[in-house]
Amino acid sequence: MVTMSVSLPEQMKDFIEAQARKEGFGTTSEYIRALVREAQKREAKQALEAKIREGLESGPAPDLTSEEWDAIEREALDLAASRRRA
Repeated sequence: MVTMSVSLPEQMKDFIEAQARKEGFGTTSEYIRALVREAQKREAKQALEAKIREGLESGPAPDLTSEEWDAIEREALDLAASRRRA
């Protein structure tokens, strides 16, 4: 894990420390990491929603055989699995 230094006004530092205690985090670093994870999840959700909108706006799906759809599904699942491992 790497270290990042952030300069904050005293009022923000006090707020972060209070929030970390209030939310039950052991350290302010744990609290900040949780905030970053939440932001990452929001961004991923927005990206997924954009892809869904793009798909819906692209028109009807092509007329594929069930074997072709199965191949597409396998490829998508393989890609998702490889991204989880990375």
